Formats: sequence, structure tokens, C-alpha cells
Amino acid sequence: MTDSPSPSSLLGRPCRHQALLTLPAQEAHVSAARHFAADLLTTWSVPASERDSAVLIVDKLATNAAQYGRERMTLQLVLDDGTLHIVVTDSGKAVERHRPDIAPDEHGRGTGIVQYLAQSTQVRQTHSGREVRAYLRCSP
Repeated sequence: MTDSPSPSSLLGRPCRHQALLTLPAQEAHVSAARHFAADLLTTWSVPASERDSAVLIVDKLATNAAQYGRERMTLQLVLDDGTLHIVVTDSGKAVERHRPDIAPDEHGRGTGIVQYLAQSTQVRQTHSGREVRAYLRCSP
């Protein structure tokens, strides 16, 4: 885990915070990612309503990474100039859209919730897995 303000904050420019957490891609570790984000965003003085939205986004993205990743998942949080960047990567392949062994009312809403809460999202397959980005405006 790392958390560091950028040197620009020392020069009177807007503060940029960033933190990184790597965990095994297992559902048992989703709560650790959620608590990490909540504690960190409190430390960074992110307002409660935006913090709650961000923690819910982290929960949904980490849950997907735990379900579909193979070895590890990484959560990166960057607060820069009023925008919170939430990036979750995992070592899995592209998510199947339909799984017949899971009832449709039990799973599948996480992505929609993330898209609703975030100002924008991006999903891309990388050489080592999948990366999902969500951007959330945070008032000072």
C-alpha cells in the first residue's frame, strides 16, 4: 500500500493523492478493498456522499475482480484536481455476459451501478488481465 501526495502540493498547486493496494483475487478480500478505500478517502477529506459512492464503486469493481480474476487484484485510487480515479485491475480474461449457472436476479447489476454513480467508466483488456476505470467528481 502506498499513499503519497504529489510534490506539486508542496508548491501551492492542487493536491494530488494516490494509493495502491494489491490483494489476492478472492471474494474474502473484497471487504479489505472497501475498508481501505473508505479509510483513505476519509483521510483525504472526500465529502461523505461522494465517499459513499466511491466505496460502492470499489465494492462492485473488486467483487468482479475477485470473481473473474485468477491470481491478484489491484486497487488504485488517485484524487487529482477534484476527480477521483478508481482503477481496478485483475489477472482474468474478459467477463462472460451470460452465465447460465447463475440466476439473472442474483448477479449482473454491479456494472450498471458503477456506470450510474461514476461520471465515466472504461474497461479494457490488457496483456496481463482486465482493467476497469471509473471517474467520480469530488467537491473540495
